[in-house]
Amino acid sequence: MPADPRAVESLLAFWAEAGVDAVIQDAPIDRLAERRRAAPARPAAVPQARAAPADAPAALEDARRLAAGAPDLAALAEAIAGFDGCGLKFEGARQAVFSRGVADAPVMVIGEGPGADEDAQGAPFVGRAGKLLDRMLAAAGLTERVFITNTVFWRPPGNRNPTPQEQLVCAPFVERAIALVQPKLLLLAGGASAKALLQRPEGILTLRGRWFDWTSSDGAMSLPALPTLHPAFLLRQPGAKKRAWADLLMLTDRLDRHERPA
Repeated sequence: MPADPRAVESLLAFWAEAGVDAVIQDAPIDRLAERRRAAPARPAAVPQARAAPADAPAALEDARRLAAGAPDLAALAEAIAGFDGCGLKFEGARQAVFSRGVADAPVMVIGEGPGADEDAQGAPFVGRAGKLLDRMLAAAGLTERVFITNTVFWRPPGNRNPTPQEQLVCAPFVERAIALVQPKLLLLAGGASAKALLQRPEGILTLRGRWFDWTSSDGAMSLPALPTLHPAFLLRQPGAKKRAWADLLMLTDRLDRHERPA
């Protein structure tokens, strides 16, 4: 079927506007087809060997054993670093990120998981969100009264939220940290932290600013816990800082009443 003259004219006008003013050969050549024919066959990709975490029940049991065997925070940090039961350890994380702060602090801040800066430096909340958290804690008079950790200890790929399964297998280490620090109050930063520690389905905007009771898996420990907005969220939504500040004031008021002599 002959080509439509109008289509040919339109095509020629397009090429002319693009700067093409000469035809080198009479017949067109499909250069892409030539490249496909000439390209050598690529060898099949060989997957890189990667350690795989144990099955979930075995990994959880191993975490419980290692956590229970840690007599202090330094030993707990070593136990976490040597734990192979969390898949995050094998998904690009550089190192385990456990904690920073005062070992016998009256307040424990529990975030969600390490980010890129935390993965590089080996401590939680040291990036932009961590600097904001530090400024807020300082303004509330809590700088020397906090111990900071996360629900998981390896950076999730792409800074995604940790999954409930990843949090579950790390939970024995979090509980052991609480038992060793013996805080009076918990501050749960972010929805992933609040949901994991409190076992509640609501989002952080519903949970924040309300006191809940956190209880350990064996029922031996129970502490007041206050969910609040994650500082990374506050960086994206500066208008929400006043709500997070109100949460901190609630926490310091309760802490001061708790520590005030009768």
